[in-house]
Amino acid sequence: MANTTEIQNRIRSIRDTMKITKAMYTVSSMKVQKAKKNLEETMPFFSAVRKQIKDTLYNFPTIRHLYFDNRESDDRELVKRKGFIVVTGDKGMAGAYNLNVLKEARKLFSEAEDYKVYPVGEVGWHALSHEGYPVADDFHMPANNPNIFRVRAIAEYVLDAYSQEQLDEVYIVYTHMVNSLNEEVHVKKLLPLPTHEFLAGKRKEKGMPEEDKWVLIEPSPKAVLENLARNYVTGYLYGALTESFAAEESARMMAMQTATQNAELMLAELSIQFNRLRQAAITQEITEVIGGAKALRRKKIKAKQMAVIKKQDEAKARMNNERKEG
Repeated sequence: MANTTEIQNRIRSIRDTMKITKAMYTVSSMKVQKAKKNLEETMPFFSAVRKQIKDTLYNFPTIRHLYFDNRESDDRELVKRKGFIVVTGDKGMAGAYNLNVLKEARKLFSEAEDYKVYPVGEVGWHALSHEGYPVADDFHMPANNPNIFRVRAIAEYVLDAYSQEQLDEVYIVYTHMVNSLNEEVHVKKLLPLPTHEFLAGKRKEKGMPEEDKWVLIEPSPKAVLENLARNYVTGYLYGALTESFAAEESARMMAMQTATQNAELMLAELSIQFNRLRQAAITQEITEVIGGAKALRRKKIKAKQMAVIKKQDEAKARMNNERKEG
């Protein structure tokens, strides 16, 4: 059993750890709020781009475009070369956040025949590289504090690979933050864009376009759609990375809160153990003092008894001497 000195050292160590977990909780809380604010600020732009795509496709329902799922190559391709953007964190201590994303990604890999992996985040990059998955050699992106410049670089990389027919489909695996306590792993098909999803809502609003309705788009509908599609993919990527970052920090908040609560429980148990040991030590000291006092008292009584016996022996000796002399 540990002695009081060892328990005091453990208590001191746990208190130091609690300071770290509480600080990390505070930092993660601030990062979550910042990420939510950034996401809200970008939603108007993303909604506007989506509306422009809807309007363009609505007015030109027969148009075929490289970035949409009505391209001519889709009619003859049997095996799709897929690209998976897997968004994880740059570090751990976030509960099951990274584990859930990697689990879903491995499931998708097992169902694909020909694919390439584009990990965003150090945890995902190290895990998938070491496990032997086909990770793109020149693709290595951090996930911490996503910004539009980094997201644009990711979008341009993937869009170029798609435009050059190195990829037929592009998916993103990220974490959707339901609320501060719950999160879900989402899989979204980024490319080609689903034409029916854009037209469904538009047709419901206005019905099919009239044949004699003319709409002029400069320089051309395809050029406008290409620009809108690239902006749409970039905007969705930014939203997904920002939401994943917020979910990661939220998970880290919960992990740090749990760690702090566990540390408090450990401190309570250690305090009880320390008090018990201290009380046992005090009781032992009192017992030793009482035992010593009793031993000293017995020694004094014995000494008194020996002195009385000695006096009695001396008196007897004198009486015997007097009898002999008389």
